[in-house]
This record gives sequence, C-alpha cells and structure tokens, in this order.
Amino acid sequence: MPLTCPVCKSLLILQDKSLRCENNHSFDAAKQGYWNLLLAHKKRSKDPGDNPEMVQARRTFLELGFYEPLSNEINKLAVEALASVDHPQILDMGCGEGYYTTRLQDALLQAHKAPSITALDISKHAVKAASGKSKAITWLVASGADIPLPAESLDLQLVLFSRLMPEAFAKPMRPGSTLILAWPGEQHLIELRQLIYQEIKTSHFDPISTLSEQFDLSHKQQVTYPFQLESNKEITALLAMTPHSQRLPPEAKDKICQLNTLPLTLDINLGVFTRR
Repeated sequence: MPLTCPVCKSLLILQDKSLRCENNHSFDAAKQGYWNLLLAHKKRSKDPGDNPEMVQARRTFLELGFYEPLSNEINKLAVEALASVDHPQILDMGCGEGYYTTRLQDALLQAHKAPSITALDISKHAVKAASGKSKAITWLVASGADIPLPAESLDLQLVLFSRLMPEAFAKPMRPGSTLILAWPGEQHLIELRQLIYQEIKTSHFDPISTLSEQFDLSHKQQVTYPFQLESNKEITALLAMTPHSQRLPPEAKDKICQLNTLPLTLDINLGVFTRR
C-alpha cells in the first residue's frame, strides 16, 4: 500500500531502502524493518505510547491465549466485510505489539484473500516488537491523528481499544468501506477493577454517536466469556498491560500480584461501521 509523506502529504517512493517523496523528504527503515513516520513536533511527549514494560507485558499476556476467542470474532467480522474484495487494503490503527494484526493476516490468507496490511502505533517500542512477527505487514510508527496513507485508499480499518478520531479515521477510507471498532463493556475485567477501586464508575463512552457524522453503524455485538488466571505471572502480566496499574499504590499492586488465581470476565463490544 502506498504511504504518504508526513511533512508534505505527497506519495512516498521506496528508493535504496529509503522512502522519499517528490519534495525530497526521506525516511530510513529501522533495522527491524519498520518505518518511523512520526515527526518530532507531532509527539505529545518525548517517548509517546506504551513503554517497553507495558509492551512486553501485553505480549506475554496475549500469547497465553485468553483473548483468542475475541480475536477470532474480530477476524470473522473482517472476513465477512471483505467477502467481495480479493486484494483488500487494510489498516490496523493502534496495532500495539501486533497480536491482532498478525492473527487477522492469517485469517484472511486462510480465506484465500491477498491482503495488503499496514499497522500503525504511536509507540516505537510496540512497533519494534510487532515488526518481527510478519515481514509481509508494513509496520509504522506514526500518529493516528495524521495517518500517512492516501485519501480513500482503505477497504478496512481496525480500531481496537484506541482513542477515537473520527475525521482522521475517515480520511483514508473509501466510501462504503468498513471500520471495525472494539471497546470495553461495563463488565470487562470487573473482578480486577473491584480489587483496585472502591467505587466502579459507569462509562459514558458512546462511539456510535461520536462516529455518526462520518460512519453508519452496520452491526454491533458483545463478546463475553469468563476466564481464569492461574499464576502470579499471568496476573502480573495482565495488570502491567492495563492502565489500571498506573493508578495503583505499590502495596496494592503487590497484594494483587501475590494472588495465585483470579477469575475474570471478558466483556467487549464490537461495532462494524460503514464509511459514508
């Protein structure tokens, strides 16, 4: 899939292992194979996004397979959305360490598709970890607020547990293309949250109305199932990958991480939206 220059928005062309635009802005590939298209003045901090510890914790936890049924459901929706597209152009916006991206790639190949997948995250550490999972995916360090893809070029965009930026998401999508969104339900990891907070606040997050100017909701479903962590390592990995760990005093975190088992509930909303 073509990329656009984050400086001037013209197309980037691969020349001698560098991406270069007609205005001579150039970007070199990292040795791990990803591209860093995040301009310094676009960063909200010196090192934005997940830090190395959170990335490793997320990789450790996701590889245990507890979220595999959720990933399978996302992939099913993606394959259905792309039923009439043989060579889909896809973006995973906020790809993290690549768990969902690479599983989507496998599902599409099994469905006899020939996908061109770009995966983007603002965390250099996440993309660095993800880039070793598949050389067939274009991995980018970039801002979701300024996606470096041509306008109206995408058939599918995944936004899994990321901040909503409706105008930015809509710009690279073709009219009639599909956005698959995942966001936590009210009962998601409720058992863990009850250990952390004295009061569980109700979320008023409403992505359907937030996206309503650019997208129409085609389908919404809930993925809910129980699972149980069986070791300190599993509990520590889950806690470290969530934002809840940033709000915990050390003694409370130690108490949770000393547990040997922890029954939990996965509760995720999936929305399938059509770009107007």
